[in-house]
Amino acid sequence: MRGLDTAANMGRLRRQPLCRWHRLRGLPCLQSVVLATVLCAVLSIAPASQALASPVTIDSVRVRPSPERTRIVFDLSAPVEHKVFTLTNPRRLVIDIDDASLNLAFDDLDLQGTPISAIRAAKRGDNDLRVVLDLRGQVKPRSFVLRPILQYGDRLVADLYTADQQVAPIVQKTDRVARQMREVVIAVDAGHGGDDPGAIGPGKLYEKDVVLAIAAKLARMFNAEPGFKAAMTREGDYVVALRKRTDIARQAEADLFLSIHADAFKTSQARGASVYAISQKGATSEAARWLAEKENRADLIGGVGLDDKDDLLAGVLLDLTMTHSLAASLDMGQSILKYIKPVNHLHKKQVEQAAFLVLKSPDIPSLLVETGFISNPAEAAKLRTRSHQERMARAIFSGVKSYLSAHPPVGSFLAWKGQGDRKAMATYTIVRGDTLSGIASRHRVTAKQLKVFNGLLSDRIKIGQLLKIPTS
Repeated sequence: MRGLDTAANMGRLRRQPLCRWHRLRGLPCLQSVVLATVLCAVLSIAPASQALASPVTIDSVRVRPSPERTRIVFDLSAPVEHKVFTLTNPRRLVIDIDDASLNLAFDDLDLQGTPISAIRAAKRGDNDLRVVLDLRGQVKPRSFVLRPILQYGDRLVADLYTADQQVAPIVQKTDRVARQMREVVIAVDAGHGGDDPGAIGPGKLYEKDVVLAIAAKLARMFNAEPGFKAAMTREGDYVVALRKRTDIARQAEADLFLSIHADAFKTSQARGASVYAISQKGATSEAARWLAEKENRADLIGGVGLDDKDDLLAGVLLDLTMTHSLAASLDMGQSILKYIKPVNHLHKKQVEQAAFLVLKSPDIPSLLVETGFISNPAEAAKLRTRSHQERMARAIFSGVKSYLSAHPPVGSFLAWKGQGDRKAMATYTIVRGDTLSGIASRHRVTAKQLKVFNGLLSDRIKIGQLLKIPTS
């Protein structure tokens, strides 16, 4: 072999003598050995090269609209490289995916409530794929890939933000003391959602579906009760980040945060409902984070802004607020357990404490209710039914109502009602042009409260009619 020629040391070695020398000694020809080795290496590399060259397949696509964004999820057979850009006239979003192929059609995708009018795809070059989203208006895209986790494999995610979703809502801070006869606001949080199914019970019973059904029923009960108002953190099947859930509660000026879940364990024998409040350790760590973040210091906590306070005073104020919130959470949780007990077996008879992130709102009493073990076949069968969901929602509602009726927030309808002083009431004679909502607004009460106090079945009123106006 010429590759073995070294003129400086060995002179020229011809192939035939070299092979003859090996054969005389009963050895295989060196050329044959080298050739066989190279051939084996090539053959062993070939399958790997072919495997690397095979395109990634897109096995399914999900489109999930939410109040915050529209999320498109591509389920992949392996990780991919991609790029995203927008085009105008007409508006389109283009997603180029390297070495990918499509195993489905987009015809069955529900695009209602999204900024997307249609989705199509075509090959780009020999191996790449181009996905085009026809848009109804301008969007701001954000894309990323996710690694496999639990039942999900590799995914490519594209989030679309419309113009109104790109602007953070402006929350008008109100003076709670000035608001007379206000309603008690309950933030009702249905756990998980979207691509996060939570625990999965027999027959593919998803926790996210069960708790959303219970949360919706619970919210309706609060809205139907005079003096209460519900604010849900999610009303559909979409993802809401944990801290975003508490942000929604704070924007609604909630008096209580209730997070609804369904428990799971590695064995199917575990059963029973339970209620959790934040642990003292978790509360302490969250307080430190709040003091460290400027935007949190600027928020109202218990009616006091922390942005203009030094660290020592701010720490004392926050500690007092959190101590009160934690005490209220524990007492209210015990009230909820009392009403759940006749409906469902209790896993623990006392309120448990744990460092759940979703409970770490320093200024709002917060509870997490585990409505039962979805991993237990018997409890899963009950949680699947509307009747049990209704009973569980009613038990949670009754526990909260019982506690807040005994410990009403200052300035609320419940506080006035608890005084039992019906003489603290003004009267108003209706004149031409009056409406029930207008009268309620002028007297800083709600139309619902006026209807309750005056026994009205509708919003209809008559000129000359005398209305009783509750005052605090």
